[in-house]
Amino acid sequence: MVAPVQVSRLIKLGRHSALVLCMAYGTKHCSCLKPRAEEERRMAAKEKKRPDEPKRIEREPAEAQDHSILK
Repeated sequence: MVAPVQVSRLIKLGRHSALVLCMAYGTKHCSCLKPRAEEERRMAAKEKKRPDEPKRIEREPAEAQDHSILK
Protein backbone atom coordinates (compact mmCIF):
# COMPACT_ATOMS: atom_id res chain seq x y z
CA MET A 1 0.00 0.00 0.00
CA VAL A 2 1.11 3.51 -0.71
CA ALA A 3 1.35 6.00 2.12
CA PRO A 4 -1.28 8.78 2.12
CA VAL A 5 -0.21 12.06 0.55
CA GLN A 6 -0.10 15.22 2.65
CA VAL A 7 -2.59 17.72 1.18
CA SER A 8 -1.79 21.39 1.53
CA ARG A 9 -3.90 23.40 3.96
CA LEU A 10 -4.56 25.90 1.17
CA ILE A 11 -6.07 23.14 -1.00
CA LYS A 12 -8.20 21.92 1.92
CA LEU A 13 -9.37 25.46 2.59
CA GLY A 14 -10.24 25.89 -1.10
CA ARG A 15 -12.25 22.65 -1.14
CA HIS A 16 -14.22 23.52 1.98
CA SER A 17 -14.88 27.10 0.92
CA ALA A 18 -16.11 25.88 -2.49
CA LEU A 19 -18.39 23.40 -0.72
CA VAL A 20 -19.85 26.10 1.53
CA LEU A 21 -20.33 28.50 -1.39
CA CYS A 22 -22.11 25.82 -3.42
CA MET A 23 -24.40 25.05 -0.50
CA ALA A 24 -25.24 28.75 -0.11
CA TYR A 25 -25.91 29.06 -3.83
CA GLY A 26 -28.14 25.96 -3.76
CA THR A 27 -30.28 27.26 -0.92
CA LYS A 28 -30.67 30.65 -2.62
CA HIS A 29 -31.49 29.04 -5.96
CA CYS A 30 -34.04 26.72 -4.33
CA SER A 31 -35.74 29.63 -2.57
CA CYS A 32 -36.01 31.47 -5.90
CA LEU A 33 -37.52 28.45 -7.67
CA LYS A 34 -40.05 27.56 -4.99
CA PRO A 35 -42.50 30.45 -5.73
CA ARG A 36 -42.29 29.69 -9.46
CA ALA A 37 -43.16 26.05 -8.86
CA GLU A 38 -46.13 27.01 -6.69
CA GLU A 39 -47.37 29.37 -9.41
CA GLU A 40 -47.02 26.64 -12.04
CA ARG A 41 -48.95 24.18 -9.87
CA ARG A 42 -51.71 26.74 -9.33
CA MET A 43 -51.91 27.45 -13.06
CA ALA A 44 -52.00 23.72 -13.85
CA ALA A 45 -54.90 23.26 -11.43
CA LYS A 46 -56.68 26.20 -13.04
CA GLU A 47 -56.12 24.75 -16.53
CA LYS A 48 -57.39 21.38 -15.34
CA LYS A 49 -60.68 22.98 -14.30
CA ARG A 50 -60.98 24.91 -17.55
CA PRO A 51 -61.78 21.94 -19.88
CA ASP A 52 -64.74 21.07 -17.68
CA GLU A 53 -66.22 24.54 -18.03
CA PRO A 54 -67.13 24.37 -21.79
CA LYS A 55 -68.79 20.99 -21.21
CA ARG A 56 -70.81 22.48 -18.38
CA ILE A 57 -71.82 25.43 -20.53
CA GLU A 58 -72.95 23.07 -23.31
CA ARG A 59 -74.99 21.00 -20.86
CA GLU A 60 -76.82 23.92 -19.27
CA PRO A 61 -78.73 25.03 -22.40
CA ALA A 62 -79.57 21.41 -23.20
CA GLU A 63 -80.92 20.91 -19.70
CA ALA A 64 -82.83 24.17 -19.91
CA GLN A 65 -84.51 23.03 -23.14
CA ASP A 66 -85.45 19.69 -21.58
CA HIS A 67 -87.23 21.41 -18.69
CA SER A 68 -89.39 23.59 -20.89
CA ILE A 69 -92.96 24.35 -19.90
CA LEU A 70 -94.16 23.81 -23.48
CA LYS A 71 -93.67 20.03 -23.44
